[in-house]
Amino acid sequence: MSALVRMRLAGFLRTGRALAPVLAGLLTLGVLYGGGPARPAEAYGVSAVVLFPVLAWQAKILLDVEPDVQRRLARVLVGPTRDQAAGLLAAMVAGVGTVLVALGFPWLVGAVTMPGPGDLPLATVLALGLWAHLLALLPAVAWGALASRALTRTAGYGVAVLAVGVVGTLALGLRGSVAPWLVPPVLATARALAGSLPAGTALLLSGWALAWAGVALTGYAWWRRTRP
Repeated sequence: MSALVRMRLAGFLRTGRALAPVLAGLLTLGVLYGGGPARPAEAYGVSAVVLFPVLAWQAKILLDVEPDVQRRLARVLVGPTRDQAAGLLAAMVAGVGTVLVALGFPWLVGAVTMPGPGDLPLATVLALGLWAHLLALLPAVAWGALASRALTRTAGYGVAVLAVGVVGTLALGLRGSVAPWLVPPVLATARALAGSLPAGTALLLSGWALAWAGVALTGYAWWRRTRP
């Protein structure tokens, strides 16, 4: 399966299709951090929110790079479970690369302040930033998978699924929305990082994101089984 992951990552990079989401991510971060220095933890929470659409789009692009015939051959050779797992793992690896860029970008452009007396240590801030972005990455990969060509068949349907997922996540994640639990806790995580973050809240948000991504990916796996 590792060879299949490497092949999909290589196809994503060598075809140049990785360039569009990378540029979109850098542009988004540049606009985000253009207003002046901010507290690192709060900035990372907002960064995870604005990168959520980019990460979902990146996952969809990676999963769509492989030609349909080649994907079906891989499914026959390694089995549907390994084929799906290899695609999702490749999307996660690519997403982690984007997340690492997002963690370092604000320090390079001077958009965050160094921790002072009474602030959290730098190592803790970076760990919280990584945590927030990973909580956004998991559901982003799930939405990208649900919008992939293997399920939607056409570019138009794929874009529609991706747009509904991103807009729905942001709309239902607003404070006071009717059913925030229907979407991953992307905005809830950003709000938590804007203030104090008790350990219980962090565990609750982590469990929420994992449960949501698990349900979405289970649906993806079931839907893939119904597709030739």
